[in-house]
Formats: sequence, C-alpha cells, structure tokens
Amino acid sequence: MKGRVRFLDTRPLRASRPFRDLWIGSAASQLGGQAATVAVLAQVWDLTGSPVGTGVIGLATGLPTVLFGLLGGTLADTVDRRTVVRATSVGQLLAAAGLCVQALADNRNVVLLLGLVALGTACGALGAPARRTFPVRLLPADQVAAGLALSNVSFQAAMLAGPALAGLVIARWGLPAAYAAHALAVAVAALLVIRLPAMRPEGAGTAGGGRRAERGGWRIVLRRPTLWGSLATDLSATLLAMPIALFPLVNEVRFGGDPGTLGLFLSAVAVGGITAGLLSGTVTRLRRGGLVQLTAAGVWGLALAGFGLAGPLWAALGCLAVAGAADTVSVVTRGALVQLEAPDAHRGRVSSLENVIGVAGPELGNFRGGLLASVTSVPFALVAGGLSATLAVAAVAAANPSLRSYRTPLVSGRTVPGPTAPGAADTATGAATAPGP
Repeated sequence: MKGRVRFLDTRPLRASRPFRDLWIGSAASQLGGQAATVAVLAQVWDLTGSPVGTGVIGLATGLPTVLFGLLGGTLADTVDRRTVVRATSVGQLLAAAGLCVQALADNRNVVLLLGLVALGTACGALGAPARRTFPVRLLPADQVAAGLALSNVSFQAAMLAGPALAGLVIARWGLPAAYAAHALAVAVAALLVIRLPAMRPEGAGTAGGGRRAERGGWRIVLRRPTLWGSLATDLSATLLAMPIALFPLVNEVRFGGDPGTLGLFLSAVAVGGITAGLLSGTVTRLRRGGLVQLTAAGVWGLALAGFGLAGPLWAALGCLAVAGAADTVSVVTRGALVQLEAPDAHRGRVSSLENVIGVAGPELGNFRGGLLASVTSVPFALVAGGLSATLAVAAVAAANPSLRSYRTPLVSGRTVPGPTAPGAADTATGAATAPGP
C-alpha cells in the first residue's frame, strides 16, 4: 500500500454530519464570495474608472482581515466558538444583503460600497479563527488533514469556476443578481452553522484580555518548534516567491499582453491546486506532515523559478500548475499540523496568527515581487524569488528537526478531550477505526 496514489479522501464527509454541514456551507459561501468579488470589482471600476479605485478594494479587505482576525483569535479562546461563528455569519449576511440593496438602488457612492465590503470582511475575519478550529473538534486526528483537503478543493473549485459564472450572471442579469447569489450562499452557510454542536474551548475564561490574551498565541507558537517552523515555512514561500503581481508584466513581455493568456495564468494555478486536491488522499494519509509541507514549499519555489525561465506558453502554464499543486499540499499539511499541535485553549489565537500570515504573506510577497521587477527584470524577480524561497525553506528545515520529524498523532476518536454537545461524540468518532495515514 505504500506509495499508492489515492484520490480525494472523503472519509470526513461520511464520518461526521457536522463536518459535512460545515463543508457544504463553506463551499456555498466560497462560490458566492467569488460572485461578490467580481461584482465589486466591476462596480468600483464603473464608479471610478481608475486602477487606484480598484486597488482600494485591497485596503477594504486587507485591513479588516488583519485587525479583526487577531481579535477573533482571542474571542475564539474565550467563548463558545460556534456562538462566535453564528454571530459573525449574521453580520456577513447583513453586509451581503446591503450589497444587493445598494445595487438595486443604483448606488453611485463608492464609499458606501467599500464600507459594506469592509463590514462583510470584518465579520468574516472575526469568525475565521473560530471556524478554523472546527475540523479538529469534529474529526478524529487521522482525518483532520483529509478534512482540510476537502475544504481546499472546494476553495480551488470556487476560484476556478466562480469568476466565470459571475461574469455570465452579471452580463445577463446585472450586478444585483450577482450580489443576490452571494447573499443566498451566505444564508445557506449561516443556516448550516446553526446545526453544529457546541464547541466551547478547553480552559475557556482563562485567556485573559487585551494585549496579554493576544500575546498568548505568539507564546505558544514560539515555544513549539513544530508551530513556528510550519508558519515560517509558509511565510518564506509566500513572502519571497508570490508571483501574482508579476503576471500582467510577464504576459506583456512574453505573450503580447493577450488578456486571455493572463486568465490562463490564474487558471493554471487553480487547475494544479484542484488536481492536487483530488489526489490528496495520497498525502493526507501520510503521517510525516512536517516533511511533506517542507517538500511542497520547496517545490513551490522551484516551480516559480521555472516559470521565470519558461519560454513557450505550455511550459509557463505547466510550471504554474506544479506551483498550484505544491501550494495545495503545503496548505493542507500546514493547516492540519497547526490545528493538531495547538492546545485547544490557545487554538483560536494560534489560528488567527495562521490566518494573518496567510493573508499578509502573499500581499507583501506580491509587493516585493513588483518592486524587485521594477528595478531589475521580471525573469530575475521570478527566478530570484523562487530560489530564495526554496533556500529559506531549506534553512527552516535545517534549523528545525522537530518539524522534519513530526508525525501526526494516532488518536482514536476526538483529538481534543472535553465536553461536547449531545450526539456530537457519535458523529465525530464514527470513523475512528478507519485506516490511518
């Protein structure tokens, strides 16, 4: 059985009804979110006609993600996490409904539009740390990585299909229809969250408040080599080699600036990610999660260096597909490792740090790539970024034997002891005897 290629591991969907509800709701929300993203981009461009205007969308989403994400980590370690996600889901639904209403009213105020975007993002960021802790509470240890792989596949599928579907909806029925689809998807996700069992953190009420509570997540990460090594690996890969900001320049220099080619770059990354997700049963059953993440992050860097050197379009797209596949493997294994290694009393704050690094790393990486390309050349920026990312990952591996040797714990049933809602134990342990990784 060793080395056998396995398709997507669907045990979590069969074993746990609460996880199945969570996955369906998240998949619907992700697809609706892509519709809203395209609609907001189109509306802001229509209102401002300026790339600066569309660039401000990044501030309306990035700043609330960082600020409220950290606050959400403290909140998730203080009160019932299901309650946090329920409340923030209602906030997201109100923001989505507001977007639909303003489109129906033919709003011409870009500040109002971006304010609603910021509100929805803030609510989502506030609930994200609590939501990230759900799989480890709903699944046995040997299925956490598989659960995260399923979530990643739904995200990649939404990234691939969502924008195209949104474009068709907007072209046929206008912006209000796209916003309505988003609101409907958020409503479905909110209704399914209601069915989840209570998930109060172990040690709730001991986290304290203010800066002391926020530092708790940092202390746990810095004291556990597996945690800081995993997060450092992700930060090295994205900060040093993120290529998205360079796509338009690569397209202009090498492929004549064809918009269709630019779209193929993004699609190639998504295709690689989906392919890796569909075959993720091959890696989610492996217990050496740290080594898998390090290897995948190194491949990511090398693939992007190859993209910088690739001449023919097919070679460039192939390198991007490999990078997308490596990114999916890295994200899945990192997510499982972080959730399993973080103590439940601190898991919300650790999850908030993971979320902030996952948001800030790519954005800063894109800025770094654009700046470097502006003073050198786009091939140099891509090759130097990819190789430096691979070297940085190798340095983390050399300095962190705990991460290299990390093995997923073989724990039957729930991975975090503690009280659960009636009926939760049955669904969470239904596949505890299934073959492990």
